[in-house]
Amino acid sequence: MKDSPKISAIKAVTWRIVGTIDTMIISYILTGNVKIAVSIGGFEVFSKMFLYFLHERAWSKLTRKE
Repeated sequence: MKDSPKISAIKAVTWRIVGTIDTMIISYILTGNVKIAVSIGGFEVFSKMFLYFLHERAWSKLTRKE
């Protein structure tokens, strides 16, 4: 059974939330500082979205050449 585009979008957002919370928890464990952990998590959200965009564009170029 395929997911609808709406369900896929919801899954993407909730997965990003889970990933960011994970990053914040690991950052807190390593630093012991909530402020730093939240800062790292906040930065990570945008950096990973940007990296994912670049990743998708690279794959798009690769698949067009075939």
